[in-house]
Amino acid sequence: MALKELTFVVCFWTVCTARHEFFSSTDQIAQLVEKKEDLLQGFSQYINAEEKNVETMKSVYQNLLLSHSDPVDPEEIMRDPVAAYTLLKIPQPEDLDGAASGLIRLQEIYKLYPEDIMKDTSLNAEEAYHVGLVAYNESKFQHAFLWFLYIRNTFKNYSTNKVLTNYLSFSAYGFGSLPVAIYFDHRLNLDSTNDEDIVQLNRLLHLQKYPDILTLNTESNKYETLCRGGIDEKTSKRQRALSCRYSTGGENPRLTYAPVKEEVEWDEPGIIRYHDIISDREIAILKNISRPLLSRSLTIEGVSKIRTSQSVSLKEDKPVVSHFNQRIADITGLSMKSAEDLHVQNYGIGGRYEPHYDAWDDENERIATFLIYMSDVEIGGATVFPQVGVALKPKKGSAVFWYNLRKNGNVDWYTEHAGCPVLRGNKWVANKWIHEFGQEFRRRCSLSYWE
Repeated sequence: MALKELTFVVCFWTVCTARHEFFSSTDQIAQLVEKKEDLLQGFSQYINAEEKNVETMKSVYQNLLLSHSDPVDPEEIMRDPVAAYTLLKIPQPEDLDGAASGLIRLQEIYKLYPEDIMKDTSLNAEEAYHVGLVAYNESKFQHAFLWFLYIRNTFKNYSTNKVLTNYLSFSAYGFGSLPVAIYFDHRLNLDSTNDEDIVQLNRLLHLQKYPDILTLNTESNKYETLCRGGIDEKTSKRQRALSCRYSTGGENPRLTYAPVKEEVEWDEPGIIRYHDIISDREIAILKNISRPLLSRSLTIEGVSKIRTSQSVSLKEDKPVVSHFNQRIADITGLSMKSAEDLHVQNYGIGGRYEPHYDAWDDENERIATFLIYMSDVEIGGATVFPQVGVALKPKKGSAVFWYNLRKNGNVDWYTEHAGCPVLRGNKWVANKWIHEFGQEFRRRCSLSYWE
């Protein structure tokens, strides 16, 4: 606003005075008085606009001082998604919207009310209102209603706010809870002179049952259930019967005197975890190399809400990457010649990768996946396999390996997997996708339909 005012003043004065003669006409000289008054008025408007900007900046500065009065470890802040959300008032609005959407996704997966997700860090009325507005715009009306209701109950000066009350009504109506919607707004934007609207209203009011907007639905699909740690007894019993061992990767000379710790996480399809295969120092180097290069992760359809993380592919010209690729080859017994570059990822607020397959219809298919955990995650962030009911918790320094293809070359549909949203913590992983070419004599093919 201030810049526009200043531009107007400068342009106005330039247009009025440039290449124009005044001394030769008293009338023109008289008009300078009016122009001077316009100029002064423009400057006054500019100063007022600048003062408003300064007041706004002072307010933002005070809020930043209150929330960042003591120096803290950035990694510590990132553990709490709500605290991370409050930092995003500084970058672009799109970042703030994306972060709010991530918080809502966490609420959906882990069945959290606003009070639950703000257990460690509270949002002010403006921040909470923004989260509710994003939920409303995404048609997630129950979560929008709960955020607006939280504001109304917590911040007394908002209890009679008309805009907030309207959003409470609209959210309840969108969710299908008509009595609650009517409670907050008797009109509901229905035309009382329109017979069709009146008939519709009466029909809805006489329905026996309305969805309970105040209580979150605990029903969910297999993916969401696994993310929350819901594993049935049958799966748990089968996992307890699985084994651990030291492995030399098929008698690989490099592993003869330093075998790796191998744990069978699932037998069919085979999902193997290898423990302590990468050191803290190597992880720190990979993170430092990756940080300045990270960009939004893509799917085969480009940027998508089903995958919210940033990533980078690291080539073998870096010694730590070259050494680790060799380690993967030693452990799996597979060739890395046609494998993809090491793919390092860091997940954001509510960061996830919804159920998907690593293999797709390609001539040189991804035969196997080697997933390395570069950090521990306190809550959430598990790798889950919905088709078999398995959930693997990230463990720093370990890696998980599985084949995406059966020996007959077909996709193993049981390998559908997902990265659950990170509820608390900071998730770093690295993927090594290994392709078919070069594996002909390392993993022999089968003509059997069942293999």
